[in-house]
Amino acid sequence: MLALSIIGCSSGGATDNNAASSSTTGSGKPAGDTGKKYTIGFIPKGSTHEFWKAMQAGADEAAKANNVDLLWKGPEKEDDKNAQIKVVEDFTSQKVDGLVLAPLDEEALRTPTKEAIDKGIPVIIVDSGLKDVKTESFIATDNEVGGKKGGECLAKALNNKGKVIMLRYAEGSASTEAREKGFLEAAKAAGLEVVSDERHGGATRESAQTESENLLARFKQGDGLSIQGIFCPNESTTFGMLKALQNLKLAGKVKFVGFDSSKELLEAVTNGEIEGLVLQNPRRMGKEAVEKMVAKLKGGTIEPRIDTGATLVQKSNMDTDEVKKLLGK
Repeated sequence: MLALSIIGCSSGGATDNNAASSSTTGSGKPAGDTGKKYTIGFIPKGSTHEFWKAMQAGADEAAKANNVDLLWKGPEKEDDKNAQIKVVEDFTSQKVDGLVLAPLDEEALRTPTKEAIDKGIPVIIVDSGLKDVKTESFIATDNEVGGKKGGECLAKALNNKGKVIMLRYAEGSASTEAREKGFLEAAKAAGLEVVSDERHGGATRESAQTESENLLARFKQGDGLSIQGIFCPNESTTFGMLKALQNLKLAGKVKFVGFDSSKELLEAVTNGEIEGLVLQNPRRMGKEAVEKMVAKLKGGTIEPRIDTGATLVQKSNMDTDEVKKLLGK
């Protein structure tokens, strides 16, 4: 169930791209397929969020099916860029056959990634983009579309009127910055008044809860709030905001839309404390990244951009087959 997925105010997703095209030899094997057992280094942004655990499950599934040695290693926290750079450098020194990377920062990871490519190691980027580096493929949610779905969901819940706030994630994270951009565009187009969008929750649930409490304090009015809606762009900020609202006994009294999923967040949707969650499909990202890397290493070609889709989960569709499949039920 923890392979939680992508979501938006209406369901959506990319067409599966599991079969990479490739040239074949007379034996029916792709050109360059020597039967070698490949070693692939997979570097997530962190190791604590349920999102990465779900991605690892998908990567493990594909690795077993393709007889791959999968080396999964990332920083403990999603704000440790130096630790992630070190993992990229270590895998490059080990001369792994391929690298899959979810960059913590779209600029800070450019140099080590380019060095790996220059040494002949193919790289696939997942989840979050990397600036000015040509890699084999980018496998991710269309994050701007996901953010727009969150904005549309909140606007619909508020009948296109009211004051709203957004708690950002972290500077330099391309995926969440795209979601934030999409949300702001949709919210403003719908007529919502965004009264705060400058605060960042940070990489952990704890930092996000602290920032949420500080942000909500600005809009405290009597026993309630002077705002009507809230948007958060990832799991940690959504969880931190939920806890802050619960501690103030305001959960469910303000319309709240989040991004990503966990057991606690899904329970909050069921309880009416969260209006909706825009879910990604991290398990699919992990699975496709390993499959596509194997195809590349065997001499095939892979799509430069694969959209793994976004789906909106609300109380009204929690028990549908589509959502159950997304959540691994």
